[in-house]
Amino acid sequence: MNSIKEDYFEDHLEDNATIIKPNEGEKLDLNSISITFKVTSEMSKDQLGVYEISLPPMSIGAKLHYHRFMDETFIVNQGILTIQAANKEYQAAPGSVAYIPKFTPHGFKNDTNETVKLTLIFNPSQKREGFFRGLKDTLSEVPINPEKYLKLYNKYDSFPVDTSNMIPIRE
Repeated sequence: MNSIKEDYFEDHLEDNATIIKPNEGEKLDLNSISITFKVTSEMSKDQLGVYEISLPPMSIGAKLHYHRFMDETFIVNQGILTIQAANKEYQAAPGSVAYIPKFTPHGFKNDTNETVKLTLIFNPSQKREGFFRGLKDTLSEVPINPEKYLKLYNKYDSFPVDTSNMIPIRE
C-alpha cells in the first residue's frame, strides 16, 4: 500500500488574502440606510462578517434584539451613534468600540442631525448578507409585514426583545 505521509512539522502557506479598498464592496441601500459588504461569510467561511453602515440623521439601525450564536462589534467612524445595551443607552463618538456578546439585548440608532458611519462586525457571520438582502426586500414593502420581518430576523439569529416594537422606524 502506497500511503502519503503527512508532514507534521511544516506549515502549508497559501495566499488567500483579500484587500477591499475604500468605496469597494457590494452596496445595498435600505431606504435611507446604506450597507457595504467588506468581508463576507463566503470569504471567511462563515467565521466573520464586516460591513460598513451609513445611518442618516434620526434613523434607526435596529431596535432592541439579541443573538444566540454570534457576537456583534460596533466601531464608530463618524458621528455619534446611540447604542442601547440591555437597559442603558450610550453615546458612542468616533473611535468608540462597542462589543456586544451573544444573549446581550442591544439596538442602535442615530439620534443626531449628522450622518453616522460605522463598521459592524459579526463573529461568526451566520450568512449575514442574506439577512441584509432580505431586510432590503422586507423594509421596501408598504406596509411592512411584521410576520415576514420576524421570520427573517429569526432565520438569521436575531430575536427581538419586544415583537410588538421591532420594526426600525420612529413612532
